Amino acid sequence: MANYHDTGYKELFSHPEFVQQLIEGFAPAEIAELMEFTTLRNHSGNYITPLFEEKFEDVVWSVEITWHGLTQRVFLYILLEFQSRVDHTMPIRLMHYVAGFYSHLIKQKVIAPGDGLPPVFPIVLYNGAKRWTAKTDIFNMITPELPSFLQVYQPHLRYYLVDEGRYTDKELTEHPTPLSGVFSVENAGGSWKALQQAVDRVVAIIQAEPDKERTDRIITRWLKRHLHRLGAEINLERLDSLVEDKDMLAENLENLVKKERLQGRQEGRQEGNLEGRLDVARRMILHGALSDEVIAELAGLEHAKVAELRREIMH
Repeated sequence: MANYHDTGYKELFSHPEFVQQLIEGFAPAEIAELMEFTTLRNHSGNYITPLFEEKFEDVVWSVEITWHGLTQRVFLYILLEFQSRVDHTMPIRLMHYVAGFYSHLIKQKVIAPGDGLPPVFPIVLYNGAKRWTAKTDIFNMITPELPSFLQVYQPHLRYYLVDEGRYTDKELTEHPTPLSGVFSVENAGGSWKALQQAVDRVVAIIQAEPDKERTDRIITRWLKRHLHRLGAEINLERLDSLVEDKDMLAENLENLVKKERLQGRQEGRQEGNLEGRLDVARRMILHGALSDEVIAELAGLEHAKVAELRREIMH
């Protein structure tokens, strides 16, 4: 399972504004429009699943929605799935997690089973390098296709997937929120140049926030964890505020960019020829975290050549 203490996402989504940014920026608009975000209430906790017999951490909120004149509370069940591989058992896991959550509500007498169950909107947030290919509904895992009289007896549970890596820089820029800035930093991967650009964008977003001091504290804590995970050679103890310490951070990132460029040139010289540089670019593309522009600079190739290689690999 993912280590949330390393990613810092557990803390991010303990704040209602980040839950709102997730729903408004990345969930279907018809769902977000129904929600009254001032009614967000945190229900997060640890549960034991009967199948996996393990404790797992998740983020659970509830929010009021109004539909056809009726106001009711919907639970937002957010699972943070931060692994390098795609988990094809996710539909099974989600079915058990949601069932476990319902059991928890009944045991805690939050609901009475005779009165029915509240609606749940399950969300899987994924930040792996490879694009997510697992089924999003457990019904679609059942094979072969069944006759209609049996289909009605099969389980259904669909989750909504937020795959960070599939969003382009342009798409993230269209949602100038602190959370989209976090996604940009994640998508920069191990490229210090791309990370430097993403951090500059996050600082600009924070400075435009109404409560920028609070947002600055939250994002700074998250970024320090992120830089630690990347192994950045930066004195993180000196980083107290992205806004106030932006010049110090920019200088440190610029030094890492220069080092990155030097390593890229050295690797290119070691390969010694065009085919070697093409091979370097192919490996970077397969890694999935770097943009064509960054790959072109590191591998010493034209941008158009990198784009051509990407098309070949993806097809």
